[in-house]
Amino acid sequence: MIDDDDGEVAQDEADDELASYFSGRTPKIVVTTNLVSMFPNAQFAKRGPKHEMKQIIKQAIKHEFTDLMIVNEDRKALNAITLIHLPNGPSAYFKLSNYIPGKQIPGHGRTTAHNPELILNNFNTRLGHTVGRMFQSLMPQVPEFEGRQVVTFHNQRDFIFVRRHRYVFKDTEKVGLQELGPKFTLKLRWLQKGTYSRDGEYEWIFQPDMETSRKRFFL
Repeated sequence: MIDDDDGEVAQDEADDELASYFSGRTPKIVVTTNLVSMFPNAQFAKRGPKHEMKQIIKQAIKHEFTDLMIVNEDRKALNAITLIHLPNGPSAYFKLSNYIPGKQIPGHGRTTAHNPELILNNFNTRLGHTVGRMFQSLMPQVPEFEGRQVVTFHNQRDFIFVRRHRYVFKDTEKVGLQELGPKFTLKLRWLQKGTYSRDGEYEWIFQPDMETSRKRFFL
């Protein structure tokens, strides 16, 4: 666990690869699937079968993107995300499960172009802080509250539940939530220093024996 007043962590984060975002840099994201709708300032780019990761990263840096999100599919079902912060990393790989697009959610609302609020819950360890900051760097720092939209990354036992809602004011005292979608669950498999490389330096890698204890969690 990390204390809010941990000076060493604060200093490390002030100098890390993600620090430029917190100094006011506007996110500019390239996404390889329809998840592009979740992130303001995101652009869709179809990944061809012959496009190698290094070449995609090189082109994204050339066009001054701040983040690259490569979404894997198996039989048209989304099953993994590689998230790379540009130009110097870090890079993370997540297994993706339980994906449901907004149009399949009963009673879903319509999204607007407003910048959403961002909620990060329970990213309490050093590793969790890094992962949370990677998610944070995908969103504009100034939300547009008139849109009443919020994107939540909620960590529970190292499963990250991703949701998008709109506040609905029922009267002057009661506030409800209308789900906009999509929604899905992420599970971190590895975190690597720098931009992705097969022989790169890993900060953390999931191992099956890590799940032997129900009391030990990593985020």
